[in-house]
Amino acid sequence: MARRGELRIYLGAAPGVGKTYAMLSEAHRRAARGTDLVVAAVEHHDRPRTAELIEGLEEVPRLLVDGPGGPSSEMDTEAVLRRGPAVALVDELAHTNAPGVRNEKRWQDIDELLAAGIDVISTVNIQDLESLCDVVHSITGVRQRETVPDEVVRGADQIELVDMAPEALRRRLAHGNIYPPHKVDAALSHYFRPGNLTALRELALLWTADRVDGYLRRYRTEHGIRSTWHARERIVVGLTGGPEGSTLLRRAARMAAKSSGAEILAVYIARSGGLSSASPRELATQRTLVEQLGGTFHHVIGDDVPSALLDFARAANANQIVLGSSRRKSWQYVFGPGVGATVARESGSDIDVHIVTHDEVAKGRGLPAAHGARLGRARTISGWLIGLGGPVLLAMLLDSPEPGAEFSSDVLLCLSFTVLAALTGGFYPGLVSAAVGSLLLNYYFANPVRKWTIAEGHSIVAIVVFFAIATAVATVVDRSARRTQQAARLRAESETLTLLAGSVLRGDDTLAALLERARETFGMDCAALLERDIADRRWSCVGSVSARDDVRPPQVPKDADVDVPIGDNTMLALSGRVLPAEDRRMLGAFAAQAAAILDRQRLKEEAVRAHKLAEGNRIRTALLAAVSHDLRTPLAAIKASVSSLRSDDVAWSPEDEADLLESIEEGADRLDQLVGNLLDMSRLQTGTVTPLIREIDLDEVVPGALRGIAEDSVLLDIPESLPFAAADPGLLERVVANVVENAVKYSPADKPVLVSGSTLGNRVELRVVDRGPGVPASHRGRIFEPFQRHGDTPRGNGVGLGLAVARGFTEAMHGTLDAEDTPGGGLTMVLTLPTATAAAAEPEGTTAHAPGARGR
Repeated sequence: MARRGELRIYLGAAPGVGKTYAMLSEAHRRAARGTDLVVAAVEHHDRPRTAELIEGLEEVPRLLVDGPGGPSSEMDTEAVLRRGPAVALVDELAHTNAPGVRNEKRWQDIDELLAAGIDVISTVNIQDLESLCDVVHSITGVRQRETVPDEVVRGADQIELVDMAPEALRRRLAHGNIYPPHKVDAALSHYFRPGNLTALRELALLWTADRVDGYLRRYRTEHGIRSTWHARERIVVGLTGGPEGSTLLRRAARMAAKSSGAEILAVYIARSGGLSSASPRELATQRTLVEQLGGTFHHVIGDDVPSALLDFARAANANQIVLGSSRRKSWQYVFGPGVGATVARESGSDIDVHIVTHDEVAKGRGLPAAHGARLGRARTISGWLIGLGGPVLLAMLLDSPEPGAEFSSDVLLCLSFTVLAALTGGFYPGLVSAAVGSLLLNYYFANPVRKWTIAEGHSIVAIVVFFAIATAVATVVDRSARRTQQAARLRAESETLTLLAGSVLRGDDTLAALLERARETFGMDCAALLERDIADRRWSCVGSVSARDDVRPPQVPKDADVDVPIGDNTMLALSGRVLPAEDRRMLGAFAAQAAAILDRQRLKEEAVRAHKLAEGNRIRTALLAAVSHDLRTPLAAIKASVSSLRSDDVAWSPEDEADLLESIEEGADRLDQLVGNLLDMSRLQTGTVTPLIREIDLDEVVPGALRGIAEDSVLLDIPESLPFAAADPGLLERVVANVVENAVKYSPADKPVLVSGSTLGNRVELRVVDRGPGVPASHRGRIFEPFQRHGDTPRGNGVGLGLAVARGFTEAMHGTLDAEDTPGGGLTMVLTLPTATAAAAEPEGTTAHAPGARGR
C-alpha cells in the first residue's frame, strides 16, 4: 500500500501574525537539508518580507482561470502531481478555487497530494474553521466567506500555532507590514480592534489545547499510564440523578472559573442490572445545564460505582472530583461507608475529592456533641442485639448434658460476643452482655449445671475474669469514642475559627453571610444581630437571615432561644432550639465577628460620605479657579473690545471694527461653551439628566455636531449601512462635539482627525482618531474626571470638563466612552451605543424614555 503524505499546518490566531512567513522559513530550512521541495501556491499579498522568502525556492507555475470577477491564478494540482516532489507548500487551506478548477476547495487539492504520497505544509487562520464561524461573527461582526471543515485540520499530522500579542500585531499593521497604507485605519478600527484580537487569540489557544489533549489521551492509553498528569484542570462531577446535581454542577463551574481553560465532565454511573433510583427528568435537566456551563455529559455503566468513577476520572486525566454529601439515612451506613468516603479513600494523592453539601442533606450542620460517646443509632442497636442475642444463642447451641465439659472454651466463646457487642455498641451493650454472659455461664456450663450455684473455685475465677475483661473492653471503647467525638468537635471548632479569622484578615465577609454561616453551623432556624439605641434603650434588628420565609427573626432578645451579648448594646440572637452550654464559646466568636463587620460597614459608609464631601470641595475649589481665570479671560477680551468701539478719540476703520466685533463674538462663544459645560456637569452631579431615547442615524447627527469645527481638520467616514442607534440626538450631538473638539485641539494641523463609524454585534461604535501626543495608559482614566487636562500643553482654553460631560451623557444613554492608543501615536476615543434593535429587545425599564433635560 502506497504511503500517504503527512500534513503540517501553521494555524494563525489572526491574519498577519506570520503563518506564511513561518511556513516559508521552514521551507528554506528543509531545502538547505536537501529536501525536494516546491512552492505549489503561496499568497504573499504584496508583503515585501514574505515575497523575499519565496525567492530561491522552486515554484510550480500557477493555473490561469477566467472567472466572473476576471482572470485569477490557482494552484495547478495536476502539475504538482506530475512534478512529484517530496514536500509541497500550499498556502490558505480554506481558499475557494475559481469555477472551472478540478476541485471546489483547496483542501480537496491538498487531499489529492497527500494521497499521492506528497507531504504538504499549509496555513489556515482560526476564524476559517467551520465550527467557529458563528463565534467569530459574533466577536468581530464579520462573516467568514471561506471556511474549512474542522476534521480536515484536526486530521493534520502536525499543527503549529502562530501567535502574536494584539498590540504587537496592531503595530505591524500601523507600520504597513500587513495591508496597504490606505486600508490601515479602517482595519485598525474594525477587525483589528484589541478586543477582537484578544478573543481570536484565546479561541486559537483553546482549540489547539483541545487537540493537544487528544494526543495526550492517546499517548497515555498506548503506554498504559494511569496516574494523573496535572497539565490542565479537569473537574469530574459525579451525578446520582438526584435533585442535588444542579448544585454540584454550579459549584464545579465556579471552581473551573478560577482556572483558565478548565474543563467540566459530568458523569452518571448506572448499574448494569438496569435498576436505578435516578430521575430521568433530573438527568435531562442536568445534561442541559452542564452543556450550558460549557462542560460535557457522560453516561457510564459500572456495578462498583466508586471504582467506575475513579477509572473514568483517571482515563480523562482529571485532577478533581466533585461529589455531593450522601442522601442516605444514618442506619444505611451499616452496609458500607458510602461512595464519597470510598472515592476519597481510594483516589490517591493525584486526585482531589470535594464533598459538597446541598439542600437534600439535613438542614444545618451542627457541631459534634461534646457530652457522651455517641456511636450512632444503628450501631448502638446492633450492639444491643449482639450483646443480648449472642450469649443466648451460644448457650442454646453449646448446651451439653455432660456437666462442666470444656468450660474454658465456653468462656472464651461467650467473651467474643461480649467484646464484639462492646466494640459495636459501646459501654452499656458491652456491660449488659457481660452480665448476661456471666449468668448463662453459671447456669448452663459451670458445675453444677442448671443451678445458680458454683461448686468449683476455678469456675468462679473464670467468670469473674470474664466479667472484668468485658467491662474493661466496654470502658475502653466508650472512652475511645468519647475522645474521637471530642477531637472531631475540636477540629470543627478550629476550622470554623480559622475561617472566621481568615475572613477578618481579608475583610471580604458581609453581615448576612456571617449570620447565615452561624445559622447553618448550629442548625438554627434564624439568626439576627440586634442593637440597642443608647437614647431610648429600644432594640432594633440591623441584620437577619432565616432558613424559611415563614420564620420571623427575633426583634428583641427575649424572642430568641439563644442570645450572646456583645458589649452593652449589641447582641447576637438565634432561634430554633436551645443550645448546650459548650456551644456558647463558638457563638461568642461569631458574635464578635458580626460586631466587627457591622463596625467595618459603618466605617466604609463614613469613608464614602467623606470622599463625596472631599470631592465636592475639590470641585468647588476648581470651579472657583475656573471662574477666576478661564471665565474672566473671555470677559476681559469682550470688555476691551467694547470699550475700544465706544471710544470717541479713535477713528476705527471698517476692518478694525470688524476685527473687534469678531473678538467680541469669539469671547461670547467661549463663555457660552464654558457656562454650558459647567451647567451640564452640575446636572450630571445632581442626576437630573434624563435622556429621550429614540432611533437615530449617526450619518444625520454627527455632521451636525461638527458645524463649529473647521472642515479641513476632520475626516468623516460614517457608512450608510450602519444600523440605527438608540440615543438622545441632542445629548449625542453634544458628546460628539466635545470629543472631536478635544481631538482637534491636540492633533497636528497637517493630520486631520478621523471620525469613523462601525458595528460590533448589537452595538454601534463611533471612533475619533487623532495623531497627537497621546495620553499615558496610567492617566487615561483621569482624563474623564472633571477639571482635568492631562497630557496637554497650554494650546487650548477650557476648564477640563469636556470629556467628563461627554462620558456622563454617554452613560446616561446606556453607552460607553473609552480611550485607546492610536497605533503610530495619538489617542482614539471609542463611543459605543446600543443599536435600536437591541434596545427594543431589552426588558421594559432598562432604557429611560421620559422627556427631560436635553443636551443642547
